[in-house]
Amino acid sequence: MALRLEDVSISLAGRPLIAPLSLAVAPGETVTLMGASGAGKSTLLAFIAGDLDNPFAATGCVSLDGIALNGLPPERRRIGRLFQDDLLFPHLTVSENLLFGMPRGARPERLAKVEAALAEAELVGLGDRPPHTLSGGQRARVALMRALVAEPHAMLLDEPFNKLDAELRQTMRSFVFEHIAARRIPCLMVTHDAGDVPAKGRLLLLKDGTVTHA
Repeated sequence: MALRLEDVSISLAGRPLIAPLSLAVAPGETVTLMGASGAGKSTLLAFIAGDLDNPFAATGCVSLDGIALNGLPPERRRIGRLFQDDLLFPHLTVSENLLFGMPRGARPERLAKVEAALAEAELVGLGDRPPHTLSGGQRARVALMRALVAEPHAMLLDEPFNKLDAELRQTMRSFVFEHIAARRIPCLMVTHDAGDVPAKGRLLLLKDGTVTHA
């Protein structure tokens, strides 16, 4: 299914922040929106996810597979998100963090999905560990798998590699983009680092409120 934005505009206290933007992100594609800090990138993601705060205001339509999301609460939009911080729950184990975002179902099936996710992320045997005992790369992989086991219909990435060191950034970029592509999830990523852009991926530039193709 595709993620579509149609004539999306965002303003702050009456001042235009993002000019009307129309965009279609295909299944499995990661489109990158690059711009300076404070340009409005994260604000756009908040609007798509359904948690845009005052005093921001937005117009336009967001849809997934032809179904409009406007007016739906964030929990009903089926949109996964990754941020600069992994935001894992410190009082839960790794496995419990994965279970938290997973759709309801029979417990044996859910536990089997947790074990499969741990294996996919090369974290077998670490399910009972608290997040703070993991390395930064391991935590980042848990955060991605937690988003994916929730079976999102689209993904939003908000500077997800910003706090990783150079070597780990490259590894995590490949890990994230490969998993999104394999699941055919449309993804919109915002960043200020050109190195984050996936190979041959579409790049959009946000400057002075206007989005252009690089």
